[in-house]
Amino acid sequence: MRVRFLTPEGDVAVETEATEGDRLLELGQAKGMPLEGTCEGQMACSTCHVIVAPEDFDRLPRPSEEEEDMLDLAIGATRTSRLSCQIVLTPELDGLTVSLPPEHRNMQGR
Repeated sequence: MRVRFLTPEGDVAVETEATEGDRLLELGQAKGMPLEGTCEGQMACSTCHVIVAPEDFDRLPRPSEEEEDMLDLAIGATRTSRLSCQIVLTPELDGLTVSLPPEHRNMQGR
């Protein structure tokens, strides 16, 4: 299945193949996207925040209450924001497009 990562300006940063069961966070990190994921998918930070394309948002499972709480802390969160650590890729998500937010919180101090 295909996944597309866009820059905050809307340009294609990476378009790549994914395998069913991949987490969007690890896929993005493997392709050099600046998705920090400081908490390693434990929903204790918002450093893997992405903005899902509006046309793809309803294809995702609903976020948990814990994820929604963490998104409240994400810089530049929008109605279609999600934590990439919580998106497990399935064939139904083929063609998923996500954008990187214009700003992010660097929790590792790099």
